[in-house]
Amino acid sequence: MWRNNLRILLLTLGVVAFYTAIAHSIPQLRSEVPETLALGADASPEALAGAGEKIFNGAGGCTACHGLGTRAPNLLTDFGGQGPIGARCGKRKPGMDCKAYLYESLVKPAAYVVPGFEPIMPDMSRQLTPDQIWSVIAYLQSQGGEITVTGSDLQAASSGATGAAPNAAGPAMTATLGAVQLYNEKGCVGCHQLDGKGGAVGPSWDHVGSRRSAESIRRKILKPSSDTTKGYEKFAGMMPATFGQALTAAQLEALVTYLAGRK
Repeated sequence: MWRNNLRILLLTLGVVAFYTAIAHSIPQLRSEVPETLALGADASPEALAGAGEKIFNGAGGCTACHGLGTRAPNLLTDFGGQGPIGARCGKRKPGMDCKAYLYESLVKPAAYVVPGFEPIMPDMSRQLTPDQIWSVIAYLQSQGGEITVTGSDLQAASSGATGAAPNAAGPAMTATLGAVQLYNEKGCVGCHQLDGKGGAVGPSWDHVGSRRSAESIRRKILKPSSDTTKGYEKFAGMMPATFGQALTAAQLEALVTYLAGRK
């Protein structure tokens, strides 16, 4: 009798330990997406650039492509003898100054693609609020150029005067948002197709559940370098490795469940 009780106890402890390990493997941190800015019309160029630097190097995911100089031009160092982005941004398109060019590059990236690179950049207005976009522009201008972004640009953005895509909820989203909304808000649409719409840089989300298990999908989101889907080798390493911080645990599991169910 005591042997059976011991077996039951050991089995119970094993099950508890198993699910505890799974729970600890899921990120429980608060989202580290770009924070809501508290900068107004009197914000200094230095404050704007500082805020933009945090977004560029952090959850904005910019360094995933622009930090290597292979999938997209490196913005912080010399490129083609033209200097860093702040020095060359005003020379890209005739009749378009640096600020206008950088804004267009972030919200309409297909309007101009640097020769030699693929049109893989997503519309950043899908994951950044207008004031965050302007702060990133200020930071990029500071790299070898003059910051012409001012606090009034942020003020105009908040009133919708810039024509930027609306993003009322901003990237600091709640876990109640559905997987399709996350697909749009987190910029996945720029690289992955869903129902025939979206970019083709990464594998389509359609029927992904027939190719990958839930565990494989979760691992790929959290650690994109874990494997590369056949046929997409030239884009290997492009997916940002920041989604473990940019998604809450609930959002991650919502995506995993949704994708695993798309047979």
